[in-house]
Amino acid sequence: MTQAEVAAYVQNHLKRRGITVVLSGGAAVAIYSLNKYVSRDIDLVNSYAVERKRIRAAMEEIGFREIAKYFHHPQTSHIVEFPTGPLAIDDEPVEQLATIRLATGNLRLITATDCVRDRLAAYYFWDDRSSLEQAVLVACQKRVSMTEIRKWSTKLGMLPKFESFRRRVAGSRRAS
Repeated sequence: MTQAEVAAYVQNHLKRRGITVVLSGGAAVAIYSLNKYVSRDIDLVNSYAVERKRIRAAMEEIGFREIAKYFHHPQTSHIVEFPTGPLAIDDEPVEQLATIRLATGNLRLITATDCVRDRLAAYYFWDDRSSLEQAVLVACQKRVSMTEIRKWSTKLGMLPKFESFRRRVAGSRRAS
């Protein structure tokens, strides 16, 4: 299975057990960048603060074992993590989700615009250049709301860094 298929499989199994999770992080970047970015982990944000023991029991039903804070399965190299919710970018709750239909079920994930904002947050606050590159990859492959990203960036006082991001996206699109 692909990373997205594993994520959908796990997510749909958990949903049947009353556990709601949403894909975010590097796996979302990989999906939206059409695998130009590669991530081994699958971050499924625990939307409603379900107890860890319920998640562990549900994951064990499908062959995953918890080692430290990650869940491993012998038939995939992808590891699954459950960051605690609520699902947010910076301190702003995520309100819209995207859905991708896969052979293993529907995958609910953050939108491409929120994926870019998530990566830009790491660039803005920690000067994480790899997160900037990931944001550029997503923005070049998927339609994102630059207006929304600019507005959010302005609110954070990060307009100069946003402009740097915007120029990188424009330059990458011209080079393609």
